[in-house]
Amino acid sequence: MHPFTTGLVLAAGGSSRLGRPKQLLDYQGRTLLDATLDMARSCGFDQLIVALGGAGSEVRATVDLSGCAIVDNVHYTSGCSSSIVAALAAVDERAEGIVLLLGDQPGVDPASVDALRAACESTDAPLAVCRYDDGWGHPFWFTRSVFDDLAALHGDKAVWKIIESGRYPVAEARIRGSVPIDVDTWSDYELLLELS
Repeated sequence: MHPFTTGLVLAAGGSSRLGRPKQLLDYQGRTLLDATLDMARSCGFDQLIVALGGAGSEVRATVDLSGCAIVDNVHYTSGCSSSIVAALAAVDERAEGIVLLLGDQPGVDPASVDALRAACESTDAPLAVCRYDDGWGHPFWFTRSVFDDLAALHGDKAVWKIIESGRYPVAEARIRGSVPIDVDTWSDYELLLELS
């Protein structure tokens, strides 16, 4: 039995590099965010939170958000860390930690989430990352003991600063293959379509 776990999907980005909401891009007969949420639902989280911001009203009108607690991040233009900060207040008090997922990364395998949680449990490390063949990548695990640090984050890529700070032991879940593609540019999107 895993401890009570909250999944947090970051889907508030403004898609400035794409010029249109990446959450709503077509992917395998649905939207990119729908595909990511379907994957997240299959992970068996006790709670699933989705942080919305850019194109929030369009996402609500288009994407199936059933079973998800929605957090509106009004500061989404300041970076993805603002979504984490906004979502922490919605995390169930029973949660021992959160698994952080990117809303534009539908290729994560639910088995990787299981491996991530197992790696953390076996080492008692407060942080865990996926170690792919080509380096670290999402999803990440953060225990409640580091929530105060998460609440103090600012800017983009800020979670990496906690992970790489050396302040905490970091468990690794070994995952075969490359880091799943996350869509930031049109070339990322084209590659995702090509490989799917």
